[in-house]
Amino acid sequence: MAQKKPVILLTPYFNTERDEPYMRPAFLKAVRHAGGIPVILPLDLTEADLAQLLEGADAVLFTGGPDVHPFFFGEETQAHCGNVCLRRDELELALLRLAMEAKKPILGVCRGVQILNIGLGGDIYQDIPSQFKEEFPIAHTQPFAYDIPSHTVSVTPGTLLARIAQNSVIKVNSMHHQAVRRVAPGLTASGHAPGGLVECVEKPDYPFFIGVQWHPEYLWEQDEAAARLFGMFVEAARG
Repeated sequence: MAQKKPVILLTPYFNTERDEPYMRPAFLKAVRHAGGIPVILPLDLTEADLAQLLEGADAVLFTGGPDVHPFFFGEETQAHCGNVCLRRDELELALLRLAMEAKKPILGVCRGVQILNIGLGGDIYQDIPSQFKEEFPIAHTQPFAYDIPSHTVSVTPGTLLARIAQNSVIKVNSMHHQAVRRVAPGLTASGHAPGGLVECVEKPDYPFFIGVQWHPEYLWEQDEAAARLFGMFVEAARG
C-alpha cells in the first residue's frame, strides 16, 4: 500500500475589490511536487471549524497577500500602508495559534512570515521605502518576472535556514513593501538582505517553523534551496 501523502492547509489569497478568495497556482504546484496534498482553506471559518480541519491536516502554509492591518501589532495606519482584509488577518492569527497548540509544521511566505511574527508578538514595517533607509535601496518589489532572483540573503549558520540553503548566501526574488521589524520573542532571525532587513525567521524550539520573505513557490523548479524548503516542510508534515 502506498504511503499516504500529508495534507497541507493553505491560507487563501483574497481579492479585496471583488470580495472573493483565490489561490496562486505556484503554491499548489510546489506543494504537490514536494509530495503533499494542498488544500485551500475557506476564508470564513470559526475557531471550532479551524480546529476540526487541523485534526485531519498535517501542516499549515501561510501564503502571501495584502498588507496586515496595523491594529494587530498596536500601531496607527502609516500613510503608505496598503489595503487590508480584516477577515483574513483574523483567520490567520487564529489558525497560527491553533496550529502551534497542535504542534503542526508551519511555513510562512511573504505576508506569511509577517503573520508569524505578528502572531507571536513582533511587529513589521508598514512600508519599507518610507521607514527603512538604505544607502543602496534594494528592490524589494522587483521590476522583473517572479522566477528571476533580485537580491541575496545572508544565512545565519546553525539554523534551519542554513540546513535548507546549504550555503551562506542564497539568491531570492522579492515582491513586498512590508517586512519584519522587531522579531517576536522566541523567534530567531536567520536570514537578512544586504541592507540588514530581516528576510527569514524561525522558531528553534518548535518541530518545524519557518517564515521567508521571498517567494520560493516561483523558484523551486530551478533553485535547489527553494525546492528543499518545500521538501523539508512536507517531510516534517509526514511526522
